[in-house]
Amino acid sequence: MRWTVHIDGGPMRVNHAAVCIGNKIFSFGGYYSSEEYKDWDPIPVHVLDTVTLRWSAVNYKRNDVVPFQRYGHTTVAYGDKVYMWGGRNNSVACETLSCFDTKTLEWSTPSVTGMVPYAKDGHSACLIKNKMFIFGGFEYLTDQYSQEVHCLDLDTLIWTFVDTKGTPPSHRDFHTAVAVGNRMYVFGGRGDLNSPYNSQQEIYCPQVYYLDTLEDRWVVANPSGNWPEGRRSHSAWIHNDSMYIFGGFNGNSKTHFNDLYRYSIKENSWQYINVKGSVPCKRRRQACLIYQNIVYLFGGTSPCPNQNVRPAYNLIDNEPERLIDNSDLHLLDYSPSLKTLSILTVLEHNLDQSSLPRDIIIDIHTMTLPNRISRPINQSG
Repeated sequence: MRWTVHIDGGPMRVNHAAVCIGNKIFSFGGYYSSEEYKDWDPIPVHVLDTVTLRWSAVNYKRNDVVPFQRYGHTTVAYGDKVYMWGGRNNSVACETLSCFDTKTLEWSTPSVTGMVPYAKDGHSACLIKNKMFIFGGFEYLTDQYSQEVHCLDLDTLIWTFVDTKGTPPSHRDFHTAVAVGNRMYVFGGRGDLNSPYNSQQEIYCPQVYYLDTLEDRWVVANPSGNWPEGRRSHSAWIHNDSMYIFGGFNGNSKTHFNDLYRYSIKENSWQYINVKGSVPCKRRRQACLIYQNIVYLFGGTSPCPNQNVRPAYNLIDNEPERLIDNSDLHLLDYSPSLKTLSILTVLEHNLDQSSLPRDIIIDIHTMTLPNRISRPINQSG
């Protein structure tokens, strides 16, 4: 396992949502600290070709149902379609289900029935068989954190409130949830000491929970090993029946993370993983997706390392925090090929490339050439 690629110049996004369909990664919306951000603009969509590592803007068809720009929303892929729910702009939160067809590049708003969840952001969503499960988040109608589970059948488009048994995770937002078989595993997130209310006394739970969707029962995992510190706005994914988490933020200790932990579902244990290579800087609110043994990490926001750079202030949490939005792409390769390792050696030691075969030169350019979607925030003129 190794961090192999670091490319700048992609979409500058924070709290965006993304899915992988085939060898393409689609990214939807997200906040960015720029005068160009307008609440009611049509949501931007970008696509990453995982072969060429090139980002491009998706020129989708404009119609009356194109969703507005937002952050803190969720997306799941079902066939060739992407279902997006929740999130908010700086004015309102959303409870409308939107569907994006990656073949026709068209948006629609499917007609749903049943018990629709309250509008929220910072919730999680994962796909188990033909159902999208929603957990937690912050509800703006009730002005409180949630611990509810809702389920949308993507074939019938019927929403159901899941009346769970067992001990649920506490009310929280900006946690992660991943699907393993019929289970939904939840880690992290931000809650409140006076839960479910938002009294600005944050708490961060480091426990692992899972929901058995066959029995609608919550189970407290209580794993062994070296637990990661509680955090929010991190990333999680599944590889070989283990859950991995990266990055995030703890508001009590004011700590950003760029660590990597593995939770073995079979052994019910945590392990810290020390990965070499071009490790991403500390950050939160990034997106991570896995495709063919490679994790694609992009965007997010980080502590501003240069006091001479005009930072992007933390407008989402209304905190006077000096942050900078990221436009970079990182690849974590679980099984890098000998070819990839050789290229990394050439780059690390700045070796002469003039006599290398053409296909190797092309691969080096693919791994190093910046994208042109955005410019670094510290550039001017």
